[in-house]
This record gives sequence, C-alpha cells and structure tokens, in this order.
Amino acid sequence: MSAVKAGEGDPDGPGSIFGPQYRVLTLGVISVMTIVAFEAMGVITAMPTAARELDGLAWYAWGSTAVTAAGLFSMAAAGGWADRRGPVPPLSAGLVAFVVGTLVCGFAPTMPVLLVGRALQGLGFGAVIVALYVVIGRAYPEQLRPRVFTALSGAWVVPGIVGPLVAGLITDAFGWRWVFFGVLLLLIPVGAVLIPRLQAMHVEPDADAAPAPGRKRLALMAAVGVVLLQVAGQRLDVWSLILTPIALALLAYAVPRLLPSGTLRARRGLPTVVLIRGVFAGSFFAAEWFVQLMLVSERGLSSVFAGGALSGAAVGWFLGSWLQGRPTLTITRERLVVMGAAFTTVGLALSSAAALEAVSWQVIALTWAIGSFGMGILYGSLGVLVLQLSAPEEQGVNSAALQISDSLGVIVATGLGGVIFATSHVRAGQDGGVYLTIFLVMTAIAAVGTVLAPRVSAPSSAPSSAGSSAGSGSA
Repeated sequence: MSAVKAGEGDPDGPGSIFGPQYRVLTLGVISVMTIVAFEAMGVITAMPTAARELDGLAWYAWGSTAVTAAGLFSMAAAGGWADRRGPVPPLSAGLVAFVVGTLVCGFAPTMPVLLVGRALQGLGFGAVIVALYVVIGRAYPEQLRPRVFTALSGAWVVPGIVGPLVAGLITDAFGWRWVFFGVLLLLIPVGAVLIPRLQAMHVEPDADAAPAPGRKRLALMAAVGVVLLQVAGQRLDVWSLILTPIALALLAYAVPRLLPSGTLRARRGLPTVVLIRGVFAGSFFAAEWFVQLMLVSERGLSSVFAGGALSGAAVGWFLGSWLQGRPTLTITRERLVVMGAAFTTVGLALSSAAALEAVSWQVIALTWAIGSFGMGILYGSLGVLVLQLSAPEEQGVNSAALQISDSLGVIVATGLGGVIFATSHVRAGQDGGVYLTIFLVMTAIAAVGTVLAPRVSAPSSAPSSAGSSAGSGSA
C-alpha cells in the first residue's frame, strides 16, 4: 500500500479506517497498542505487591519514573529517525527493547533490577508510540485521523476493564512475575507478524525531513535532570543541596530546546498543544499511580478489587475519544480540548475525596471514569491538532515533542508525588492525609491546564507549522 501524505484527500471520500486500503494497517496499529495497554494496566495492579515482596516500597514511585525517563530519550531519537527513515525502523527497535525489558522485570530478584527492566520497557514504548503517530500522519488522510485515535483509545478498553482484574487474579494466585511473562505470550507473535506487513505497506520517510542533531543528547540531559531532581527530593540531606541545582541546570538547558518555540510561555497554537499534553498527562497519571497504592495500603483491598475499581476508567476514556472522533461533530477541535480539560479536572477533584476514610472507596470507580472521559477527549484532540499544525516533514519531530512533554509531565508530577509520599509517609493504614495532599496537588496542576486550554487555537495570521517545530528556538 502506498503512503498517503498528510492532508491529501481520500479519492474515495472519507472512507473507513477498516476499508480495504487501511484495514491491515489499522489492525496492526490496534494490536500493538492493545498489548501495550495490557502490560500497562497489569503493572499498575501488580506493582504494589512487587514492591512489598522485593522490600522496595520506598522506591515505588520509581516504577513509573523509570519508564517515563527512559522513554523521554527514545522519543527524541525516534522522532527524527522516523522522519528520515520512515516509522518501521524505530517501531522494530522499540518492540525489541520492550520484550527485553519485560523479561528483565519478570526475572528481577531485587527492586533495582526491576527498575532496570522498567527502564528498558520505557525505551521500547517511547520509540513505538512516536512511530505509531508518524504512521497515522503519513498513511491516513486528515479526515480519518480522529477515528484512528478513537481506535487507539478503543484498544485500551478491554485491557482497561479486564486487565486489572486478570492481573490481580494472576498476582494473587501465581505471583506478580507472571503478569510480565503473560505479556510476552501476546507481544512476540504479534511483533513477528506485524513488522513484515508494515514493511510491505511502504509507509515512506519524507524526502524533506532535515537532520536534527543534538536531540538525543538533549533528551538524555533532560532525563538525567528529572531523575536527579527526584533523588534530591527524596533524600533531603546535603546531597539534595548538591543535586538540585545540577538537575535544574540540566532541565533549564535541555527542555526548551526539545519542545516547540514558546511552549513554556504557552504561546498560541502548537506550543500550547504540546504544553497541555504534559500538564494533563502528569496530573492524571501521577494521581492514578498513587490511587492504586492507596486502595491496597489504606483500604486493605486485594489486587483484584483495587484493579477493578479503576476498570471503568477505560470505558470513560473510550467514550471521550469516541466523541471527539465523530465525523458529524460540529464542535471545533479547540473547544473539545477545553471540554476535555474541564472534565479531567473535575474528575480529579472528586477522586480526591476517596482518600478520606469517611468516603467509601467505591466512589473512585465513578469519579475516575469522569476524569478518564475528559482524558479521552483530550488525547485524541491533541493528537489530531499536533499533526494538523505540523508540516509533513516535521510530523515525527513534533509528535516526539508531544510525547516528550507527556513524559516530562508524568516524571515531574509523579516525582513530586513521590517526594510528598517519601517525606510524609507514616505507615500503611495511616497515610490518608498524605494521599489527599497528593491528589489535591494533581488537581491544582490540572486546573492550571484548564485555564491554558483555550490557547491551543493557532493565531489566524500564522502559518500552521512555520517556525514552530521542536527544537527551533527557545521554549
């Protein structure tokens, strides 16, 4: 199948992403995302047990940070790689890294080894997700892209509903290691079939793509910076005084050069699209990481019930994504972003009440679904906007910037939550106030994003992507 350039019309009309021209590609993309979703939901459920058995509860937040920090580096590398060579090479490398990391996690004898495996998984995931965005931008016409993002969200529904329950059952019956081993039973055969088929589809690189030297070095600096910042926050000793300025200097130098010009100033258009992604990814996923721990440690739930409490989130996310992908929808893409931001913030605010002992833990099932509905609207809409506002030869770099912002947001917010937990933690069963503080902080971060959301509208006089690509200037 020949590639369809971004923005070109479909000669047969809007068509379907499951039509003859796109069916194999769509099924391949959905398959990869479904397997990644099963792993992600399973790990959220299994990590509290793994941390306890490996005597690594103090390192719990690093289970998320290791993935996102490593992914930050691979995203930056994969963006330019996909623009220059096409999406298949970074996708293949990413799948291999993900498999190796999953094996390391499954066999990990200690918490540090488990974190190494999680870092390898992050390297793989970062390359895979950027490559998939480039596939969407290169192979589908603009009018079909919202529906592709809906399909990607749909790939999380079954894993989101079934994954936590299955992972909880596996964890309780056979041990947390089998959550990782089970993923390989799906991933290896799908990857072995998918890569040759993608190569046969000829999703070509863009001839106008220019090299982006230094991005891998900048991404590594940013990753090291956030890791050092989290170490400093958790130690709170003389090393904190040494590591904090080093971390801040690395971040101050690297981050503005990895993101579109004006991102940190919330400049209208693409810069704010990228910024909003990081703000909401950080606030939502950091809160989710600690919700699972709270339900197990404070409410005494088994892994099965704790996972089940979050299962409805997948349905909420898919419904939000389905709404933004409706072809008959008359709401502008920019208004959808504002709507999604509002739902997410309200959902986080309501979910904070679950940290109070007087509030039944079952409330989280409804409130988390509300926030997830908003995230479904946001993620699909922001993905469409970043491709819409990018020239074809910049889709890889700008998609990578979107994912880098996502990762930085998660790293910083989860690290902040980890600092709060590490400095305030008393013991299991008496940390309700600690979790409430973490959830309220994440709600406040999301509220800032809601205020900035209207700025995703591009200035009417500005070209869609001129001068806005990642790394083109100060953020």
